[in-house]
Amino acid sequence: MKTNIYILSIITLSILLILGCKKEVPKVLPTLTTATLTNITSTTASGGGSITNDGGAAISARGVCWSTNQNPTINDNITTDGAGIGSFISSITGLTPGTTYYVRAYATNSVGTAYGDQVISTTIATLPTLTTTAVTAITDATASSGGHITFDGGSSVTARGVCWSTSQSPTINDNKTINGMGSSSFISSISGLSPGTTYYIRAYATNSMGTGYGNQLSATTLAVAPTITTLTVSPTTETSATGGGNITSDGGSPVTSRGICWSTNQTPTILNNRILNGTGTGSFTSVLTGLTTNTVYYVRSFATNAIGTSYGSEASVVLYLNVPGPNVTDVDGNLYHSVKIGAQIWTVENLKTTKYRNGELIGTTTPSTLNISVENTPKYQWAYAGNESNVATFGRLYTWYAATDSRSICPSGWHLPTDIEWTILTTYLGGESVAGGKLKEIGTTHWLSPNTGATNTSGFTALPDGFRYYEGSFNYFELYGNWWCSTEASSGSAFRRDIYYDRSNVGRTYDRKSDGYSVRCIKD
Repeated sequence: MKTNIYILSIITLSILLILGCKKEVPKVLPTLTTATLTNITSTTASGGGSITNDGGAAISARGVCWSTNQNPTINDNITTDGAGIGSFISSITGLTPGTTYYVRAYATNSVGTAYGDQVISTTIATLPTLTTTAVTAITDATASSGGHITFDGGSSVTARGVCWSTSQSPTINDNKTINGMGSSSFISSISGLSPGTTYYIRAYATNSMGTGYGNQLSATTLAVAPTITTLTVSPTTETSATGGGNITSDGGSPVTSRGICWSTNQTPTILNNRILNGTGTGSFTSVLTGLTTNTVYYVRSFATNAIGTSYGSEASVVLYLNVPGPNVTDVDGNLYHSVKIGAQIWTVENLKTTKYRNGELIGTTTPSTLNISVENTPKYQWAYAGNESNVATFGRLYTWYAATDSRSICPSGWHLPTDIEWTILTTYLGGESVAGGKLKEIGTTHWLSPNTGATNTSGFTALPDGFRYYEGSFNYFELYGNWWCSTEASSGSAFRRDIYYDRSNVGRTYDRKSDGYSVRCIKD
């Protein structure tokens, strides 16, 4: 019995000695790694971590933390993804587009918080975000607007401005301004608008991801008076003429009346004589009646809308009444128009024929510059400078001998005018001092500038065809027009008429019958 008690005591003492000698193992921070980020969007990503050792103390919290600065901690943005060791997945939200983030997994035990390795990733950029500035300073053709970029989408704004259209939701494929770059506010000047028109306007900003648009605004430009041009006025009888106008824009307000007005004084208005020709835009034709022969009338088209009345130009419509005559064809088949001026009827184009009325050829020279001074009665015709391309517009040049040949170069029923017939023409037009302007084609398409005094109110449409000296040179093309009379001045010369680019008069002189001048025919 005592022995058993002794043994039990020894065993108990040994156990107590063993227990008294064992040391407690210390606790440490957890050990973990950070998972690579996946499913990255403009504002979210997937991450996580793996805890391989709890450090001898239970894991009470785990997740990921992130920041735009390196080595983020749980004092920055975090997820909370349970407790314990092992792997876990974290859903990261609330990120900013186009931004680089630093991410670490974390694990917390009683000792503290440990972090995994740092991973880096950038979110996907988005379109810029912006608003459209109110439209101001609206006129008939311009306005002001702009935009305010609230966020560049995480990518630099490389272009910005406003775009507009008459259709809703305009884009940069429509009309647009370009107002620099960057994320600040900007002002845009919109131009080229049409009067009285409603436009839809949006600010835009472009980055690497594309183009973003602000809210849509609308604005209506101010209406103005219509835009109109006056059409050519042409005589139809000795007391009537035809004119008209073309309204290219109603000014943004419907045209309620249109027509032409005229007077014997310049700058006629709708308070003078007028004809109404309906409403709306486009071309229209008007007939002037009750006119007096030999009187200059000033004519303008007009168009009226709610804003007011506009007039077309009067510069090209000074009307000196003349009457179109019959058309006639020469033996070569060339067609000529004619005009009645007073009691006479003249061809409107210079003669172009290469044959006499009986079909026989009118000679020419080879080369065109051949000296014919040794010939007694040379009968030739030439294109100016020998260039046939000049004939269609300017006709041909003839020696007086060819122009007065008994075979006749004018078509049947027509003849070369005499010196007296030319004088009747210039007298009817107010005398030689002013008749040149009334005979000349207007403008500088064919005449050199300034084409002084040209109105062509007679309808004669004289052109600067130049002439050919008998010794072979061609001169004064686009400067002078020169026409033969059938009347001789002497045995070697004949009368002619001249019109000049820089004067309004008609010259009367005589020259060698071997020179080359133009021909106009007058009706028998």
